[in-house]
Amino acid sequence: MASSTTTTTTKKAQKDQIILFHYPYSPYARRLTWYLKLRGIPYLECIQPPVLPRPDLSSLGISYRRIPLISHNSQIYLDTRLVISHLESCPSLAATYPPLGSEPGTSDLAVQSLLSVLTTGTDLFFRAAELLPPSLPLMKDKAFLRDRADFFPQPSKGAADSYALKRAEALTAVRDAVEMMETTILADGRDWVLGTETPRLADVEGVWVFHWLLSEKYGLQGAVYDAEAVNEKKYPKVFAWVRRFEGHLEGLPKVEQGKVKGEEARGLILGAAEDSSSSSAEVDATEPVVRALGLKRGDEVEVWPTDSGSNHRDKGKLVGLNKREVVWENGKGVKVHAPRKGFRVVKVAEEGKGKL
Repeated sequence: MASSTTTTTTKKAQKDQIILFHYPYSPYARRLTWYLKLRGIPYLECIQPPVLPRPDLSSLGISYRRIPLISHNSQIYLDTRLVISHLESCPSLAATYPPLGSEPGTSDLAVQSLLSVLTTGTDLFFRAAELLPPSLPLMKDKAFLRDRADFFPQPSKGAADSYALKRAEALTAVRDAVEMMETTILADGRDWVLGTETPRLADVEGVWVFHWLLSEKYGLQGAVYDAEAVNEKKYPKVFAWVRRFEGHLEGLPKVEQGKVKGEEARGLILGAAEDSSSSSAEVDATEPVVRALGLKRGDEVEVWPTDSGSNHRDKGKLVGLNKREVVWENGKGVKVHAPRKGFRVVKVAEEGKGKL
């Protein structure tokens, strides 16, 4: 495992330099910091405000509103699903930091993939977010509530019954997911999801929502407001898994290289972008969206997430599009990668002809 170093002051980007843009209590950001720590991959962090605006990202030509995202070798990767997939498959990183994922064609990969779908491809996280305790300081922050209005219900005058019902429904959904883990994957008493000696990517994919709600140290205290629904006596294996995962991470050496301010991060990214060669990504002519829109490399496109934050859209020249990702170069010269799943791509027509 790589050990931590002092905060960097260099203005020159290094090979395989990763800059993580996040705020510390984001559960999605924890997915990435855990992943990087488990692999021992060093990174710089650029701390962002929990609500918009985020000038550091705007200065890079990024309209996308969700956190976290990373810069890797001057290119920006959105969405933790794509970030982890990219880091897993990067040959230069794999040479020093062995990947955590399961081998293709195995049942272990199926379990890993299905846990990713459970926690990132269903409404489980949004159900968990509906359990944010009303007493939480953030829930009294008007700016935060406005920023997250689309994500979870908030108590309002005259709607107490509706709010209580939504929280009860959310707790039921979380309880069902906890019970599934207790009675299937963890039922035989294994320490880790795949029965390995140490946690793997499958554990990262599966544990983060449960950790957010159930951790005694770092969880949302009071989120599981009805202990009769979810408690350690009913679900000892899930609670033990969460505690064991947390303890394993605490026993690993730090991998952060330090913190950078937005101006330095921008300099590192834009400076490296100017010197970098063109992306190897290609536009796959067999992709249905490519065929439907007649897309080709260099076309002006607009890209945005379809599940949340859809009002924050990015534009640029299409660099590549395949079944895994779409890549475009924005007005700052930065290449941005987004996953295909959960994102929409449209072609921006020539001026005066509207949008397809």
